[in-house]
Amino acid sequence: MKNFTITLIMIALPFIDLKEDKEIPENHTPSLVDYDAFEALTKEVKEYRKDRLISWTHFQAFSKDENTIILDTRSKEMYNKKHIKGAIHLNFSDFTQKNLATLIPSFNTRVLIYCNNNIDNEPFFFASKISLPKKNIQPKQISLALNIPTFINLYGYGYKNIYELAELISSSDKRITFEGSEIKK
Repeated sequence: MKNFTITLIMIALPFIDLKEDKEIPENHTPSLVDYDAFEALTKEVKEYRKDRLISWTHFQAFSKDENTIILDTRSKEMYNKKHIKGAIHLNFSDFTQKNLATLIPSFNTRVLIYCNNNIDNEPFFFASKISLPKKNIQPKQISLALNIPTFINLYGYGYKNIYELAELISSSDKRITFEGSEIKK
């Protein structure tokens, strides 16, 4: 019976008029989404970010400085299991002015960011955010790294002392140390 119901729905879908659902009521309250402002911010950040991409050597050196944090914005689950030693966590979806101010009270704090696309040979804890080509849909590979929206949002919230790891580092590289519940001691 379940398969019959699904088949019926699939047959009926092309005949359902969804036009009514797409119309926005005349006296609606607009959402708090401003694509044009976000696009302008993204263009501003693009230029600013160019001088903020750093090597692993610089990333490590900066991380030892006072008033510097390493910020991991992946899911709490993956952060808890494995992250760069010394990193603090705030899930990207939890970015708000209040949450950021609690975690990073000073706009002068140097914030170092990294994401899944910086760690190689670790497909579970640091799964690559790459969209591979799809026949007739997407002709080329697209990198969907978390670093970019993290950088844009931090900048938009007023944090300008941001540096982003620009290298792909092997998880077995002796220069990198990880922490977390999945690290063998």
